[in-house]
Amino acid sequence: MRKVYFSGSIRGGRDFVDEYFEIIKYLKNNFVVLTEHIGDKNLNSSGENNKTDEYIFQRDCSWIDESDFVVAEVTNPSLGVGYEICYAEKLNKPILCLYKNNGNKISAMRNGNKYLSVYPYNNIEEAQKIINKFTNDLS
Repeated sequence: MRKVYFSGSIRGGRDFVDEYFEIIKYLKNNFVVLTEHIGDKNLNSSGENNKTDEYIFQRDCSWIDESDFVVAEVTNPSLGVGYEICYAEKLNKPILCLYKNNGNKISAMRNGNKYLSVYPYNNIEEAQKIINKFTNDLS
């Protein structure tokens, strides 16, 4: 089964954790999600306090190495998510960036990067359709 690295903001803010949870739940129907904890509604912006930053960095880079592709929810600006996207791009991983179509602009560095597949969505059903198209195109 293919593996996906899901990326979403933790320390940058948890405003979209409900969306993370729903996207991860949907991805789990067809893929192994290496980062299920991102959708944990009990995880707050303090992060994983029982782990060192070095451990998290090494673990997450290892998970990106292991993944077949990346899905990032990028509505909430996050330096960590940006780093993960760059790291995955350097490894030539396919990357889907989803963002809530709520009037906010996403970074030009993300939106202007033609390597990335960047799509707005209005609701989870739309996000699911985008994910389906992206993953079907990978096959």
